[in-house]
Amino acid sequence: MWKEDDLEDFYEYAKVEGVGEMAGWPHHKSIEESKRILESFINEQDVYALYYKQNQKVIGSLGVHDRDKVDGFGENQKEIGYVLSKDYWNQGIMTEAVKEVIKYCFEELNIDTLFVGHFDFNVQSKRVIEKCGFKYYDTFEKHSDRLNKTFTVLRYYLTKEDYLLKK
Repeated sequence: MWKEDDLEDFYEYAKVEGVGEMAGWPHHKSIEESKRILESFINEQDVYALYYKQNQKVIGSLGVHDRDKVDGFGENQKEIGYVLSKDYWNQGIMTEAVKEVIKYCFEELNIDTLFVGHFDFNVQSKRVIEKCGFKYYDTFEKHSDRLNKTFTVLRYYLTKEDYLLKK
């Protein structure tokens, strides 16, 4: 979980152009902006801090969010989202973290189905999603008011049944 002490680490990666934009939000313009968002993470408790094992520095986040139900995927559905400091891209860190969140969601929270998506240009997220065993579901257009731009989103799913078969 996030702590108030994580503010400097959070701002350090959230202010970098291109990091937030890969997830649909603009990079942070001030530490005050990061502080407001960090407070919401702490209050809502559905976004987890990703700590680097070697030094316990916060290098990203993983969220497990409520979502609109998709028929045929069970009653208990969640959507995951993630972001990682640019300094740690392409090292397998996010794949490892997402696999742990998948395990937690299916084994502890008893989720029926997890969904995840990425913008069509975000090949890093696509690789994480594929390595974690998600299956393609659909493609749609989504407008980001925060970026004032429309994106093509590819969405994937993983059922608890599929997870248990691969375990």
